Amino acid sequence: MCQTLEVQRSGFYAWSKQPKSHRKREDERLLGLIKHSWLESGGVYGYRKVTSDLRDLGEKCSKHRVARLMTEEGLQAQVGYEKYQGKRGGKPALVASNILDRDFNAPAPNHSWVTDITYIRTHEGWLYLAIVLDLYSRAVVGWSMSSRMEAELATQALLSAVWRRKPKKTVLIHSDQGSQFTGYEWKAFLAEHNLKASMSRRGNCHDNAVAESFFQLLKRERIKKRIYTTRELARADIFDYIEMFYNSTREHGQADNMPPLVDERLEEFKRKTV
Repeated sequence: MCQTLEVQRSGFYAWSKQPKSHRKREDERLLGLIKHSWLESGGVYGYRKVTSDLRDLGEKCSKHRVARLMTEEGLQAQVGYEKYQGKRGGKPALVASNILDRDFNAPAPNHSWVTDITYIRTHEGWLYLAIVLDLYSRAVVGWSMSSRMEAELATQALLSAVWRRKPKKTVLIHSDQGSQFTGYEWKAFLAEHNLKASMSRRGNCHDNAVAESFFQLLKRERIKKRIYTTRELARADIFDYIEMFYNSTREHGQADNMPPLVDERLEEFKRKTV
């Protein structure tokens, strides 16, 4: 036998229209950032990596809160090549083995490069940055920025590296397995410019630790100290950091405590005088 609840209709409507709590609004805001991080990873990231992404953006939240929100939304990490699904299903066009294998010490410039993509928040929306780093000196040898995270963003960064360095021998280019690095466009570009692909194992962010380290520096030393009202302002400031500070002025331990480009010029001078 059914029983009716003794609830006044006016009281029910008043309860249903009451404003959301601050905690609820914060959960909804964080969930938007969580979805963005998870989607940009191709559905690969779990709650630990997503939490790291959020902290890079300046968010203060625990990994347990991120895990709860991801579970409630049905967002799960994917591990293993067999589970990867591109935008239209099936396997990616290019999955290279991990040739670099965390050997981050190159014997000379233009021997091995690493590449990756990050995002910068502006009042106009996200600005995406792709960079190419030379493992010899840690110099940023190529970069590209765009409001869209597409394959062209990655290839433009690599094109700028090839144009700037003009390598005479095959260069190993290491990336993660993001869709920008596994498509036919990327594969064709590598073949045309005598570049050999190496890729991190899925779910192993430490396989591309040098690129991750650069992004952490960029965000700690510059981005977190700024508020960008437009993408154009962010572009100009990031250009200034990379070209005027990081490459040319900032001392780097890998470059014998010299700026990366200074170290490379010194090494080139030594080779010519031997």
